[in-house]
Amino acid sequence: QVQLVESGGGSVQAGGSLRLSCVAFGYEPYYMGWFRQAPGKEREGVAVIDSDERTSYAESVKGRFTISKENAKNTLYLQIDSLKPEDTAMYYCAADWFPHGFLPDYKYWGQGTQVTVSS
Repeated sequence: QVQLVESGGGSVQAGGSLRLSCVAFGYEPYYMGWFRQAPGKEREGVAVIDSDERTSYAESVKGRFTISKENAKNTLYLQIDSLKPEDTAMYYCAADWFPHGFLPDYKYWGQGTQVTVSS
C-alpha cells in the first residue's frame, strides 16, 4: 500500500515559481507523476518519472516544469517556473508499479494541492 501526500501549492502572480512536494508513505512505486485538473476540464498529465529517473513532460509545460525525486526522503517534486494563469489547477501526485505515461490510470493518488496563478 502507498499513501501520497502533496504540499506546496499556493497563489502566485504570473511569472512566479512554486515547488510542489509529494511524500510517498509505504512502498516506493517505480513510476510516479504529476497531473493537474482545472475546473471543467479533464485531468491531464504534466510530468512523469520512473525508477531510473527518466523523465517526460507534456508539451505545454516543457522548459517550465521540472520533475525530480529525492529517494532518501521518498519525496517527489515538481518545480514550476514562469507560471501562467492557465497553469491554475489542482495538482495531483500519482504512483504505480506499472507504467502509464500520461494516462490517469495510476493506482495511487494524493489528495491534491491547489495552484492559482493571477495575471
